[in-house]
Amino acid sequence: MIEADVAVVGISELATPEGRSARVGAELGRLRTIREAAVACRGDRFVFVGTERDFRNTVVMASGGRILDARGATVLPGFVDAHTHLPFAGWREAEFNERLKGATYGEIAARGGGIVSTVEATRAATLPALALLVRERLDAMLLCGTTLAEAKSGYGLSTSAEIKQLEAVRLGAAAHPVEVVPTFLGAHTVPKERRIDRERYVDEIVNEMIPEVSRCGLAVYADAFVDAQAFSLAEARRVLQTAAAAGLGVRLHADQLADDGAAQLAAELHAASADHLEHVSDAGIEALARSGTAAVLLPAATFFLMSKVLPPARRLIDAGVPVAIATDFNPGTSPTEAMGAALELACLSLSLSIDEAIAAATLNAAYALGKSGDTGSIEVGKRADFVIHAVPNRYHLVYRFGVRRVRTVVAGGTVVVDEGTLSPRA
Repeated sequence: MIEADVAVVGISELATPEGRSARVGAELGRLRTIREAAVACRGDRFVFVGTERDFRNTVVMASGGRILDARGATVLPGFVDAHTHLPFAGWREAEFNERLKGATYGEIAARGGGIVSTVEATRAATLPALALLVRERLDAMLLCGTTLAEAKSGYGLSTSAEIKQLEAVRLGAAAHPVEVVPTFLGAHTVPKERRIDRERYVDEIVNEMIPEVSRCGLAVYADAFVDAQAFSLAEARRVLQTAAAAGLGVRLHADQLADDGAAQLAAELHAASADHLEHVSDAGIEALARSGTAAVLLPAATFFLMSKVLPPARRLIDAGVPVAIATDFNPGTSPTEAMGAALELACLSLSLSIDEAIAAATLNAAYALGKSGDTGSIEVGKRADFVIHAVPNRYHLVYRFGVRRVRTVVAGGTVVVDEGTLSPRA
């Protein structure tokens, strides 16, 4: 018999991708589904996944163990949000309203808005205040079913402020149920006070920021934004090669506003991911497929920006690129913590099937963060991260869009959201 601490029975439908790496091509949309299912955990690991009948014959509950009844509900892996800008201060809702009235980003920026205003607010915030914001946003993500998330800096743009952002991630995420993967993004944009001598700012990233981030163990990855208004291919290559030499993994904001060749750079550097990709070329797609670099698509950002240019999701999938989806949570272009919204928009805007979107939001997103061997799917031996959704099957998650259906979240084998409410330890 198998002993378990937490079990879920009466599951109307369990749906999960399988494997320890990304699903690509036609395999992206192939999920394992079980009707009248059950799952069981021991410690932080799955020890049983199967039918309720088999569960009754093979699993015994440990003393003090808990059985959850999921009758009429659907169980999926916990969502993995592979691209967020979590540690910032200051919202930009007034700018959003201006954009709805016809103001351009350039006009807003000329008045001191845009990313400049977020940088100023983040620099002004204290470390405790920023850490509290991180924790509050992780709570919001957890309530939406996210159990693993990436968190980028990039609103400090000085050595001290970038370090403060990453320290806020460490403090805010400490002992939180959502596992967090921190990313250094000093190469987000050139701060306004350094634009007259951008080369010195790149020098600061390379010679000061990256060594300090590495020395303090504050990040797992480094990122860079390649764009005419941000960093050139040569500058990004220098930054990311330095980061790799310092022991950090690399990822890129790539081909978002134009075909800058950043997807090819991501492949050249064997980056974990190339993100955005609205303007990726055929050559860029082929390079990503060859390298196994994940394409992290951000449909909530294109939706919020009301953009008519969408990332070529079907071309990427058909080419064999590992495709993931994420929120791009940030105050300017995607102010949502909800992976459920990203999943809906992946289907309704990018034309992924529901099964493709589920795999892209779980196992493939975990792959983009180097975590697919441990989480992202419901399989014996993997970390027990899963969500009970109050719908009879997975199709309702998109079919009945716009409503949060998360009933229960289990992270690392512990119930952390119960009946839609954060558990005390969360």
